[in-house]
Amino acid sequence: MQQIFADLHIHIGRTQTGKPVKITGSKSLTIQTILEEASLRKGLGMIGVIDCHVPEVLAELKQLIRQGKASMLPGGGLRYEKMTLILGTEMEFYDEDCQGPVHVLCFLPTIEEMSFFSSWMSKYQKNITLSSQRSYAPIRQCQKIVKELGGLFIPAHIFTPHKSVYGRGVKSSITEILNPDLIDAVELGLSSDTAMADQLPELRRYTFLTNSDAHSVSKIAREYQLMSLEEVDFTSLAYALRGIGEGGILGNYGLSPRLGKYYSEVSRRIEELEILQKKEANNSVWAEERHRPPYTHQIPLEFIPKLGPKGFKALLHAYGTEMNIIHHCTFDELTKYVRDEVAHMILAARKGSLAIHSGGAGLYGKIGK
Repeated sequence: MQQIFADLHIHIGRTQTGKPVKITGSKSLTIQTILEEASLRKGLGMIGVIDCHVPEVLAELKQLIRQGKASMLPGGGLRYEKMTLILGTEMEFYDEDCQGPVHVLCFLPTIEEMSFFSSWMSKYQKNITLSSQRSYAPIRQCQKIVKELGGLFIPAHIFTPHKSVYGRGVKSSITEILNPDLIDAVELGLSSDTAMADQLPELRRYTFLTNSDAHSVSKIAREYQLMSLEEVDFTSLAYALRGIGEGGILGNYGLSPRLGKYYSEVSRRIEELEILQKKEANNSVWAEERHRPPYTHQIPLEFIPKLGPKGFKALLHAYGTEMNIIHHCTFDELTKYVRDEVAHMILAARKGSLAIHSGGAGLYGKIGK
C-alpha cells in the first residue's frame, strides 16, 4: 500500500492558448502550472482536475502524452512525474429534482471516456469550453451515464449556499435529488468538517472528501486528504472511496470551518437538517457506529501571518514541498529561514491551536489573537 496526499478539486483558469475555462480562475492556472505546482512544490501524489471535459484541455493532455511528459496508467488516470492526475468535471444541474443549482463532481478513468462524456454534456449545456456551466440534463440520468462509463459521482461542497444538495434550504434529504446508491463520496467544502457533517444520519454511509476547490495556484492543497492506495491510479481511488479492499482515507486535512466564508450559514443549515433527519431516521440507522478517519484543522502556509514570499520561498528551497513543511519540519528547522514568531505559528497551526475569527456572509474568517 502507498500513502499519498490528494486534492481532488482543482480548476483550470485558462487553456494553453489563453482561452478562459473557469471564468473566476486565475489566468496563470493552466494545466501545465497545475501539474508543476501540485507535484513539485505542494508534494501531492494525486490531484483531480475538474475541467477536463473542455475539448482544448483534452487536446493538451494528449499532447503531453505524445511529448512523453505524461502517460495513461493501466488502472486509469494520467501519470505526471511522481503524481497522478484524475480526469474530472464539475457540473451545475438545474432540473425538477434539484429545483435549483446543484454542483457535482464526475471523474472518469481515461481520456476516451471523458471525451465521450464531454460530448454527452454538450447536448445539455450551452458552452462546453467553460467550467461549471449549467446543465439541463436530468441529474439522475447523469449518475447513470457516469456509472456506465466506470466513473465516480460525487456531490460537491454539499453545504455551500445556493450551489449544493443541501444549500438551498428547500431539500432536507439527498435522496430527494439523487439516487443514493450511485454516490461514491461527498465533498464537505471549506465551511464544514467531519464533526459537522456527521450530524446528518444519511451521510453516515459515504466517504468524506476535503478538497481545495482551487481557483488559483496558491490555493491548491488548502484542503486535502491522506490516502492509502494499492496503486496511485483511478481504480484504487474508486476502491478506496467505496470501501473495497485495504485502501482508504487515513485522514482529512482542511481549514477550520470558521475560516470558511459560509461558516455561519452552514452551521445553521446543518442544525436545521439534523432536526429534520432525526425525525425521519430509523433509530438503528441513527445508532450506527461512526467509522471516520481523523479530521485535522490544517492552516496552509499562505494563511500564516508574517510569512512573506521570501521566507516561503526559502522554506520550499530547503525542505522541498509544502506538505513536508506543514507536517514534518521541526522548530529548529523552521527558524533557520523564518523568525521564531512565524515558526511558532506554523507549529500552532499543525496542532490546531491558532486563534481564528469566524467567517460568514461570503467573507473568509481570519487568523488573529
